Amino acid sequence: MYHWARDVDPFDRTCPSRGLLASLADKWSILIIVSLDGQELRYSDLDHAVDGISPKMLTQRLHSLVGDGLVRRVAHDEIPPRVVYSLTDLGASLLPVFYPLVGWLIEHTAEVEEYREQQLEAEGA
Repeated sequence: MYHWARDVDPFDRTCPSRGLLASLADKWSILIIVSLDGQELRYSDLDHAVDGISPKMLTQRLHSLVGDGLVRRVAHDEIPPRVVYSLTDLGASLLPVFYPLVGWLIEHTAEVEEYREQQLEAEGA
């Protein structure tokens, strides 16, 4: 049995934190969480904000993020029905981790692409 405050070790393959790490390290989860920063969004708004995500994947990731307590889903009793998503405090606590990652991607993607092209050329030679 794990005592969460002291026994969490993501390097231990039996640690339950591995599942959470896999969920959080997913590109779609990161983009959804950052898209929800400071705002409530409907499913269709998230679909537009996270370009390229399939409806099935968006539904799966939202379900997982809600289940992990990172995203709040609120269904309003209206006609037509309206459902909005927002970050919980726990989900918002990830923003200081994810924004530097997004910034790093913006700053270094071109450089990484150059290295990839060089590697492909070297392998083809």
